Order: sequence, then structure tokens, then C-alpha cells
Amino acid sequence: MESYGDGTRPLAALSLPSRIVIGVAACAVAVVAAIHLAMMFLHVAPSNTLSKQQGALISDYVYPEYEQNWKLFAPNPLQQNIAVQVRAQLRTADGATRTTGWTDLTALDGRAIRHNPLPSHTQQNQLRRGWELVRNSHDAQNRPIGTRGELSERYLRRIVMLRMGAEWTRGGGRVERIQARSQTTAVSPPSWSSEKISDKPGYRVLPWWQVTAADLPEGAKNQ
Repeated sequence: MESYGDGTRPLAALSLPSRIVIGVAACAVAVVAAIHLAMMFLHVAPSNTLSKQQGALISDYVYPEYEQNWKLFAPNPLQQNIAVQVRAQLRTADGATRTTGWTDLTALDGRAIRHNPLPSHTQQNQLRRGWELVRNSHDAQNRPIGTRGELSERYLRRIVMLRMGAEWTRGGGRVERIQARSQTTAVSPPSWSSEKISDKPGYRVLPWWQVTAADLPEGAKNQ
């Protein structure tokens, strides 16, 4: 009887049920891979009849895990620093209303990442991707575009309350509304360049959003 010292067996030596299982599994993997490649191709390819007809299906599959863009390479790499800042309108314990100053969440993330050889994915990307989602799903008047726009607002509210809720309510009271904005500044050109760029920051200010119980971290209370 032939033996295989390395523990492997050729496919022909397997039983018929085993070969059927392997064949079905291989076909399933091939189908999943083909669907994934097709979705990614339609996402990055120029607009065409199929991508227009199935735009919603493609977007639901791609975002947010598989989003693709070419901003790092061409034709114009990103030349801006974008900081996400937030503030809150509080109802204090004595019933008065108070508005906090702006807090730079991007700067807080930057300080957490600096000198950290293994920063977490959350520290690096959660806030940035959340803001990109809001920016790309709202019109020029900062109104949400469809369900995706509404979901992006909810996502950003949860990020803000997760990071700032406890600090804002430390002295008592509750957070009634929050507001977010981006501060965009141009990256300075290298010393050898003659390019002139304004260092004046630009702002995109979103409207005030009402905070609900669904926006609070699990187990937290907005007193």
C-alpha cells in the first residue's frame, strides 16, 4: 500500500465525497473572488452603463471597507491638512445653557499616534474616515444625501460622544447638541520650490446636531 510520508495525498487518491467537497469549495471561492474583483473594477472604472444602473449595489458593497482612491499618486496628490474639530451645547445642572469651545479631535489623535510604533487602526483612521464619509455624502449646503448621508451623521455623532461625552459632562448636566467643522490648511511647499501658497485656514462648518440616546456609548448616560 502506497504511503505519503509528508502527509499529503493526490486529489485522485481522495474519496469521491471528498473530491466533491473540495470542488464545491474551490468553485465557491472562485465565485466570491470574481464578484469582489468585478465590484472593485466597476467602482474604480470610468462611469459606464452597468455602474450607473447598479450604482447603489456597488456602493453598498464597497463602502466603507473596500473604498479605493488614487489621491496619493495622480494627477494631484493631497496637499492639505484637514483637522476635525467639535464643540457642544450643554444643559448644565442648574438649567442654564452653555456652549463649549472647539476641541481639535485630529490633534488629539496625532498626539496619541506620535512616538507610538504600533498605533491602532482606530487612532489612525476612525475619525478621518468618518469625516470623509460625511463630506462625501452631503451637498454644498451640508444637507445629507439619502440614507448614506443620515448614517454618516449618526456615525460621526457617536465618534464625538465616545471621545468627548465624559469630558463635557464631567461637571454635571448633559450634552444637548454638537457641532463639527473641518479646518483645512495647505501643506507648505518645499524650501526649493518657488510656489506660493496661502497659509490661511479654510473651514467647513456643519449645522448643529441634536444628541439622542442612540448617540451615546454603550452604558453611558447623558444626564
